[in-house]
Amino acid sequence: MRRNSHAVFATITASTLLFGGFATATAQAAPAKAESLYAPSALVLTVARGEDPLTATVERAVTLTCAPTAEGTHPDPAAACKELAEVRGKFSELTAGPSNRTCTRQWDPVVVTAHGVWQGKQVQFSTTYGNACEMAGSMNDNAVFAF
Repeated sequence: MRRNSHAVFATITASTLLFGGFATATAQAAPAKAESLYAPSALVLTVARGEDPLTATVERAVTLTCAPTAEGTHPDPAAACKELAEVRGKFSELTAGPSNRTCTRQWDPVVVTAHGVWQGKQVQFSTTYGNACEMAGSMNDNAVFAF
């Protein structure tokens, strides 16, 4: 009788460990990753000295994330994201307005760039201005490159 009780105990213990192990493994399974409700919008914006965006010396750079909330190292991410949303992420439209500023013709080129993702789509934008005054005039005091 004793041998049978040991055998039964061993079987119960083994079953508990075996099935308990499955239950534990199932309980510890990684949760499914939640899908974001927003398309990603994360950008790196730069202002650099030089004619070519690939060789210009970067003087200032900021990050800008617009979804789900406006944030980043940009000094006014909410205003910058709002302006980008108004032009549907088309950086060239930020400079479309006429300038009211009078600038010298001094050649001291400035390049502005934007690289990253806007509402889930790759963005690569750059444009060169003759000098900082022309850049500021062309931007019409918008917040995107005001850093």
